[in-house]
Amino acid sequence: MKELKHFLRFSDLTREELETLFKLTSEIKRKFKTFERRQTLQDRTLVMVFEKSSTRTRLSFELGISQLGGSSVYLNTKDSQLGRGEPVADSARVISRMCDIVMIRTFEQEMIETFAYNSTVPVINGLTDQHHPCQVLADIFTFIEKIGPIRGATVAWIGDSNNMCNSWIEAASILDFTLNISSPPGYEPKNISESGNSKFFSTPEAAVRNADIVTTDVWASMGFEKETSSRKLAFQKWQVNKTLMSQASKNAIFMHCLPAHRGEEVTSEVIDGDQSLVWDEAENRLHVQKALMETLLMGQLKN
Repeated sequence: MKELKHFLRFSDLTREELETLFKLTSEIKRKFKTFERRQTLQDRTLVMVFEKSSTRTRLSFELGISQLGGSSVYLNTKDSQLGRGEPVADSARVISRMCDIVMIRTFEQEMIETFAYNSTVPVINGLTDQHHPCQVLADIFTFIEKIGPIRGATVAWIGDSNNMCNSWIEAASILDFTLNISSPPGYEPKNISESGNSKFFSTPEAAVRNADIVTTDVWASMGFEKETSSRKLAFQKWQVNKTLMSQASKNAIFMHCLPAHRGEEVTSEVIDGDQSLVWDEAENRLHVQKALMETLLMGQLKN
């Protein structure tokens, strides 16, 4: 019996496993675009547990498992015993005995770690306050698909050192590219010392200089809405606009995990411009997560 494998943070996969995953994603997407059926997860069931609201995460996982021949069950913590005080460990033991794979989108990483520890099936992190590994999988696959290998490239992260930033830091270390980070005072990353591939810059201009990817996120993520006003003041100089993009490499691309607040962290001119790949990366959540579910369930990743 193969060892149970979860995907709770980007560093749960090795470089070799990620390369295998990206190749599989390309094959899955190609077959989908040419209307070739791929029913590898027929009769398998995905349970999706949501504590945070979602558009792309629910769509991509629900459609993904369906396109692979399986089915999904949506659980909102407000409408289940998870939201009424049942211990996470108990819920994990019950839910995992009735399905084949679980995706959780919640606040604290500790919750999903506890769930996975008590689960008998693979668990995927659909987003926590600390990590967003599935989105970075999609972002990196998009770069590979459109530009080429990411090894040796330079990625500029502009804005809050949030869950996306944390996953980019882990990705840079594993896949050997450079990550330049620039955040306002008080919002700097705390774990940048974990990776020699990541560097911090006090100004966004310095961070994007000659970058191949410029990426950002909203100034106030879910759970930080009460800080919106103060963050708007602090982040004013960390907007990705045409002037900032001009500091990057000639063929630089722009990415954003969405939803975006035009006029705040990014201007309409950039997100809707020729350098933007946000719609490609949003679509690629579907295909990379299909590859992820398939490999976790069918044991194609080496343990």
